[in-house]
Amino acid sequence: MRGLVSFSLSFFFSHGWRGKFSKMAGAIIENMSTKKLVIVGLILLLFQAFSFMVGGLIAPSPTTAVHYLATKCVDSVKAHHQGKKWFMPWGPYQCDKIRDFDEAMAKRIEANNIVFAVHIPLPNKEMSPWFQFMLVILQFDIAFKMYNQIQEGAVATLDVGLAYRDSTLSKWTEMAHSVEKRKLNCNFTTTKTVENEGRYYECDLLPFMELGSVSHKYYLLNIRLPVSERKNLNVGIGEIKDIRLVGIHQNGGFTKVWFAMKTFLTPSILIIMIWYWRRITMMSRPPVLLEKVIFALGISMTFINIPVEWFSIGFDWTWMLLFGDIRQGVFYAMLLSFWIIFCGEHLMDQSERNRLSVYWKQVGPIVFGSFCLFIFDMCERGVQLTNPFYSIWASDVGTELAVSFKGLLSSSWSSPFQGLIFRFKFLMLVTLACAAMTVIFFIVSQVNEGHWHWGDYTVQVNSAFFTGIYGMWNLYVFALMFLYAPSHKRYGDEQSSGDQGGNSGEDIQLTTTITHVDGPTEVYKMMGKESQE
Repeated sequence: MRGLVSFSLSFFFSHGWRGKFSKMAGAIIENMSTKKLVIVGLILLLFQAFSFMVGGLIAPSPTTAVHYLATKCVDSVKAHHQGKKWFMPWGPYQCDKIRDFDEAMAKRIEANNIVFAVHIPLPNKEMSPWFQFMLVILQFDIAFKMYNQIQEGAVATLDVGLAYRDSTLSKWTEMAHSVEKRKLNCNFTTTKTVENEGRYYECDLLPFMELGSVSHKYYLLNIRLPVSERKNLNVGIGEIKDIRLVGIHQNGGFTKVWFAMKTFLTPSILIIMIWYWRRITMMSRPPVLLEKVIFALGISMTFINIPVEWFSIGFDWTWMLLFGDIRQGVFYAMLLSFWIIFCGEHLMDQSERNRLSVYWKQVGPIVFGSFCLFIFDMCERGVQLTNPFYSIWASDVGTELAVSFKGLLSSSWSSPFQGLIFRFKFLMLVTLACAAMTVIFFIVSQVNEGHWHWGDYTVQVNSAFFTGIYGMWNLYVFALMFLYAPSHKRYGDEQSSGDQGGNSGEDIQLTTTITHVDGPTEVYKMMGKESQE
């Protein structure tokens, strides 16, 4: 028995290890000692810690939320067309105001003559292109009345207009105008009795507006709630007392830190990518599939890193949010495809791969899921390029469409991965660590108040999440291209060095495919079973 095992091992070492993946032999990770590999890991860990510290200690909070209470203006001349007259809530040309609807009833002012006006930002402040985007959330304050309750499935119709100007003395210029519908989802937590009249419903926040750039200093919103029983407009929506808005924009300080990171990381990934491909082309063989996929992953990472956002400071590029989503979608699709191909290229079986067509069952759903995301984004942010008040979640049809796209996406990316034997445990540990840190920091950023106090320092957890995760994936791609680049020790005559039988035991251990005319040997079966366990 011992002689049989010795013969099998000898045959395995001399013939079996020259499988289809011997083409990948000679990568830097295969020739690095454990000491050097640990040193590389520590260096990457230091850069990772630095990327978290940049966001936690240097950058401010990523976003700022500002609360606005709409002012009730009276349109005495009934200029319903938004382009003719704009109502300012304060300032030298402020509108005629009323405190509440009781005053409007006392003065016999109709609901169609009331305009809710909101000036963004607050007095004595200015907006800036460094804010990058502006998201506005709407909430109604609706009082309970026995004779005017909110009906089931009530829908509020809003006639909204948006204007801008860059000087307090200049006239307002119309930017957008639309008639939008928002479905009310309100609950009255107490019993509906006369004694509880005047209490407020608890209503969900509603998406109201999203701008892909903040290129002007001042913005003005005029909101009307037209009432028409004949057209069933704003009937059965209760007694609206006030309209509150929450404006969310990116902090200018965080934007500058973010731009600086992208500017630094772009040449870093670009240089390692050029260096990696140069080493590939110096080989006497053509590049294998895994090497091509790693290079494509580097290209997608560079696509994200290129700091085109600098131009948004001087130009009104409202499509930047959509463009950013497309870039992230390309990277994540490429990352998932890489993981699938990486696993497949290191499976311990007899299949001949090294062709992209072999992975169409796994990569195809990723491409389809990415396409669904793109269509979903175009259905919302694509429309918002011309109508910033549009929201795909505002209607039942839009909500069902969005849920359908998400369902298709989740089913497309739920391919099973089981029983996969990986070639390099180091790389897989890094991969799992990256995924785990992404999930952990996302959860922490959602459940905490946004910052921690550490002695005299304030750590911005949300900013650390963004900069840390962004730096982490750059380091991941950097490590892939560095570790998988061909080693200079193997240039020129890979095949001759393999035939001389001078390969170390480490090289043999890293090889995962056994090729034999009679099928897998008993040794291979035992090793495969042990690896699976």
